[in-house]
Amino acid sequence: MAIGSIMNNGVMGIQKGYSQINQATANIAKVAVSENPTRDLTESAVTMMQGKVQVEASAKVLQTASDTIGSLIDIQA
Repeated sequence: MAIGSIMNNGVMGIQKGYSQINQATANIAKVAVSENPTRDLTESAVTMMQGKVQVEASAKVLQTASDTIGSLIDIQA
């Protein structure tokens, strides 16, 4: 697998995580008019935390790919 595709996967993971967070916050804003606010709030909070973990994990993928590129450049120099 090429480093570029790994970095693309990292970026896509970050975008997916932010999308989850945005959807969860929109759902939280609608809790006041929902039929089961406690359940909806809990589900939205869990989704928001999943999005946060997704972003953190994807950022680590990007950092590792960047470190690998740096190491390869150092070896070539």
